[in-house]
Amino acid sequence: MDLNLRGRTALITGASKGIGLASAECLAAEGVNVILVSRTQADLDAARQKITGRHNVNVRVHAYDLSDSRNVDRLVEEHPDIDILVNNAGAIPAGDLQQVTEDRWRSAWDLKVFGYINMCRRFYAEMKSRGRGVIINVLGVAGEKMDRTYIAGSTGNAALMAFTKALGGSAGDDKLRVVGINPGAIATDRLITIMQARAQDRLGDANRWEELMKPLPMGRAGSPEEIGVMVAFLASDVSAYTTGTIITIDGGAANRGPMF
Repeated sequence: MDLNLRGRTALITGASKGIGLASAECLAAEGVNVILVSRTQADLDAARQKITGRHNVNVRVHAYDLSDSRNVDRLVEEHPDIDILVNNAGAIPAGDLQQVTEDRWRSAWDLKVFGYINMCRRFYAEMKSRGRGVIINVLGVAGEKMDRTYIAGSTGNAALMAFTKALGGSAGDDKLRVVGINPGAIATDRLITIMQARAQDRLGDANRWEELMKPLPMGRAGSPEEIGVMVAFLASDVSAYTTGTIITIDGGAANRGPMF
């Protein structure tokens, strides 16, 4: 299927690894020029080399911390005419109400929750002035399947789900679209590292980490590419009537009944 994206420009945050990089690669495979944003220059350089080695597209990078809204302003000034914005930056720490301190809660939300809101505020205005554009917010399934041991993340993702629906519900009036994706357990480098440590602790062999994923739906975690292809689809005109909604990609985990 031709998504008719060739020649467009996408800005992806949290783009040097995991879901962000997979999204950038899937868009680049469709001929989209990509702007990669994350906090670490070395990781961005590696990501740029990987994409340019595979796809004939323009790749630009910015090492910005988006918890600082001044960097959001800089991005808008440098790239006011993007066609697609993919908000993906930010990892909120695990822990229950007593374990996550106020400082950790606020710093995590500054990047993911307020970072997304600030990026949407600024780029939506630019897109509205041109009468075209798509914003895709990569959130997390904890926003719909609440977890007290991930209380800051569940609360933050639920807030961003409401934000995405509220903004996207009327975006069509401005000839724009705003949608969200809720990934479940995805086999990013970060998750694999965590599971390898658990496998070493529980099974005595880090290489047996995939065995610990068997309780998940379909007996595995999702792949970053499975999120990336949905990003590309939602960004395209093939999905032109989709806005103000959240797509969950978790193998059905959010809707499973009790395990016992």
